Amino acid sequence: MAPRRLLLVGEGNFSFAVALNQTLDPRTSLTATCLQRPADLAQDPVAQENLQRLRERGAEIRFGVDCTQLVDAFELQDREFDRIYFNFPHCGRKAGVAKNRELLAKFFQSCADVLAEEGEVHVALCKGQGGTPADKPMREWHNSWQVVAMAALGGFILSDVHPFSCEAVPGYKCTGYRSQDKSFHVEGALNHIFTRSLAFEDLQPRISRIKLSDQWFSFLEPEVLAGKLNRGFLEAPSCHPVKTINEKLIGELGKAFPLKRLTCPSPLLPQGGTSVLTVGNCDVLLSSAFWISLCEDNSYSEFLTGGTTQDTEDFLVSFSELSLPRCPGRDSKEAAQEGMYDQAKICLRPSLLVHVQVVIQAPDFLPGSLHILSGPVFQKCLISPFTMPAFHETLFILGFDKNLKDGCLQSLLDHLNGILNSLLNQTLLEGSELSSSVEFVFEPNGKDYMVNVKSHNFGSDCIKDLIIGSVTTSATSIIHKDLCFVCVSVNLDLLAMLVWGISDWRMLWTFDNRFLKNFSPGKIAPFKSYSLYPPYYVHDISFWLDEKKSFDEVEFHTVARAVSQDTVISIQFLSRFQHPKTEQVSLCYRLTYQTCDKALTQQQVASMQSQLRKAIQQQLHVTPR
Repeated sequence: MAPRRLLLVGEGNFSFAVALNQTLDPRTSLTATCLQRPADLAQDPVAQENLQRLRERGAEIRFGVDCTQLVDAFELQDREFDRIYFNFPHCGRKAGVAKNRELLAKFFQSCADVLAEEGEVHVALCKGQGGTPADKPMREWHNSWQVVAMAALGGFILSDVHPFSCEAVPGYKCTGYRSQDKSFHVEGALNHIFTRSLAFEDLQPRISRIKLSDQWFSFLEPEVLAGKLNRGFLEAPSCHPVKTINEKLIGELGKAFPLKRLTCPSPLLPQGGTSVLTVGNCDVLLSSAFWISLCEDNSYSEFLTGGTTQDTEDFLVSFSELSLPRCPGRDSKEAAQEGMYDQAKICLRPSLLVHVQVVIQAPDFLPGSLHILSGPVFQKCLISPFTMPAFHETLFILGFDKNLKDGCLQSLLDHLNGILNSLLNQTLLEGSELSSSVEFVFEPNGKDYMVNVKSHNFGSDCIKDLIIGSVTTSATSIIHKDLCFVCVSVNLDLLAMLVWGISDWRMLWTFDNRFLKNFSPGKIAPFKSYSLYPPYYVHDISFWLDEKKSFDEVEFHTVARAVSQDTVISIQFLSRFQHPKTEQVSLCYRLTYQTCDKALTQQQVASMQSQLRKAIQQQLHVTPR
């Protein structure tokens, strides 16, 4: 829909306002403003002629408007502009980059008060001033106006950038270079389009309740997973790309194999439920699992019997009943009554492979059919661009006669290879010679495989090797002893990123509705981000280790993820120092903060860094320096 209310600030001779006004729909209103007073323009014949033309066309003109104080210039009922333009902002005369950054920062903060919720801010800058990779050549960050960082101070993100074309606005003559009646150098100039960012919310971990046997328990979800449980991306009404890619993968495999889709169990695993994990590298997976302590909770039973007025929204997580391992000689009710569950723990499944034994031990397991499970999984991991603490996985389990093992395994791998290659190359530009390819790489045990993708989907000069899944052949069944089993797991989030060219896994978990507007059910087209060139901030942290406790680097990364709300994108080890007298050891790391979908400021990052220092001291028992 065309914008209905436009605001122009910092106009010089009003030639841009005239040129733009001639292209507008009659229903669109235009308000053109300048900082000068009418008397300041009285001797400028070009400005006077343009002002006359604007008045004839019904445009509103305001003088003495400070673009850094827009809320003072417009009454409440006159705000809510759909688009705000500021062409070639400048403090005047020989102002340096610091002064012009300050102007931009105050302008964006001012725009937040008068812009409609889905409005746009258009800022035209001369070549190199913006400091983004869109500038050719790109200036060093410290020598630029840092436009994306200044916009973040007002809660804005850069959503588009394109060349500024004077031909598109015939008659426009930009003036004001160094406060003179001279034009700015507009060759190579760029128009930057900003939109509102979602605000950073303090996502508090939720308290969830589960029923184990006849007893209710509550637990606090891990802080690092706040906003990542029960999102429903794979459910029926979803048009999320992980669902689309999952359905396409299953649909294509269904052309070669009979399918049996299974209901995915709860992601919660009781402590005793891990004894059946015998597939692949489940021992390694469980070491990276999120373990959660349970607390006995009677509030739900009181709520059901009318004993309390507990808000039902507290019961956000609904899980199927689980059974904890029983104490010898006691039933579960006795154990609950005597507090035997006080120290009980559950974990969030680190992989769907933990459910393999349940599937292949079932009496109704169908040889020759692909049994399919799809659902979210959760793993502690080091911070990197392609490792994620929460993602969606699909698992294919095929059972067949032992005498047919080699042929059935090869058939499945061939079909999977063809399907993945087809999906990965659907968004190639016409005429492009680049492509992605899939290969099955042997694991060190010599019988299982990693599903490896060589991808060009993140830029023509960037080839990435990514492990998106695994193929294991070690599962056995005491019920179906005559069968061999192949289990194929696929990381749907990574696959979706590769197929659509989504460069940041965090984008898949955004709450911003603009993300899903890129996708139509069942269709695949290149992804266009609504947040371009977000600024990044670097901070170092060093701390003394506790001699009595081992330092777990994965836990350090997990705490950093949680405290920063996933804004830490890189943790680089810098140095290790041992005091010559006390022999106490100190470690130093460099952290890089950057978002993919929100405005992030230096002040917010400084606050997060301060919180991180406190968190590692409390949780990791180290002493920040």
